[in-house]
Amino acid sequence: MMERTADPAQLGFDPTRLDRIDRHFAHYVDSGRLPGWQLVVTRRGEVAHASMYGYLKREERVPVRPDALWRLFAMTKPITSVAAMMLWERGLFELTDEISRWLPEFADMRVYNKGSARRPQTLPATEPIRVWHLLTHTSGLAYGFLQNTPVDEMYGNEGFDLYPPATHTLRDACEVWARLPLLFEPGTAWAYSVATDVLGRLVEVVSGETLDGFFAERIFGHLGMADTRWWVEEADKERLAGLYAPHPVDGHAAHADDVGRLALMKPNMLSGGHGLISTATDYHRFTQMLLRGGELNGERLLSSRTVDFMTRNHLPGDADLGRLSRSDFAETAFEGVGFGLGFAVVDDPVPGRVPAGFGAYGWGGVASTTFWVDPAEELTAMFFTQLMPENAYPVRTQLRQLVYSALVD
Repeated sequence: MMERTADPAQLGFDPTRLDRIDRHFAHYVDSGRLPGWQLVVTRRGEVAHASMYGYLKREERVPVRPDALWRLFAMTKPITSVAAMMLWERGLFELTDEISRWLPEFADMRVYNKGSARRPQTLPATEPIRVWHLLTHTSGLAYGFLQNTPVDEMYGNEGFDLYPPATHTLRDACEVWARLPLLFEPGTAWAYSVATDVLGRLVEVVSGETLDGFFAERIFGHLGMADTRWWVEEADKERLAGLYAPHPVDGHAAHADDVGRLALMKPNMLSGGHGLISTATDYHRFTQMLLRGGELNGERLLSSRTVDFMTRNHLPGDADLGRLSRSDFAETAFEGVGFGLGFAVVDDPVPGRVPAGFGAYGWGGVASTTFWVDPAEELTAMFFTQLMPENAYPVRTQLRQLVYSALVD
């Protein structure tokens, strides 16, 4: 259960301004736009503000509870990136290594040149996919659910939408993706993609463990994340938040049952890009580990130097997403935001017109969840709800406005 652990005023917050956050997002629920939410703001390792409002299941009037289970979707990606960098710290690969060394299906890739999804024209790739390309979404891989390009459409034609085909394992999926052309030469642009799923497969092959086994033993067990899992059993069904989407007529949150019920089924494919379900308490432990430079309660997952390295902008030419992106989708703003090894990183908050500390980093999920870590301010923030798509309402930008305007020290 998340509760305040220190006086917000002693942590540099104006308590009345923190209360604005609750009032603001309560209006989203009262007006029918969000089903319910849970949020946590910390500073210097202490919880300054923790609150929840609304419903886990709106139609049944089941209220949000402290131990609610939320679909993380893409907030799985930073965990997979941490797993990969734990192996990197052991010297098991270099970031410049070609991934075909472990995943030979990705050798001899081709790049989309022109044409339709049904009749594409391709050219041989001149640059192989390297490990750092997966971590930064500069691999040229694509995403089926986006449908922005003919390459995305090719993924969709193979059955890859928001979820993969039910019969596929992660290994199967990688073999399919490797047969499809890249959207661009690796390392030349940025596009949101299945790269982190491929990274999860790399973790499996390099470590010799399954992805769920690695996460459970090497990450969740050490951090005390006992409630984070890949699906929800019957015993915990009442804790799982319903999944919603805006109704096309009135914009009110309406059940997205076809996708939502998948969280109750054991998946065949353990997706490093979007598969996990967790609680605010568990994800708080993950963010505190990052804020503390890779360590929590005496358990060290990464060196502080590695965390610093991961949370710098690794995009070519130190470009931001606005300049380098070939996708109109990301779980963050584009202007002034770069990308590190698994996280979006704020290089300059001014171009995006959204307050954030220089070097703040984080990510979000397609159901409008979000988190960030601000090392300069020693601050973390998390927001959980379950509304798709993530850009239906400006929840993330408004949360940043409200959190940073509550800092007064």
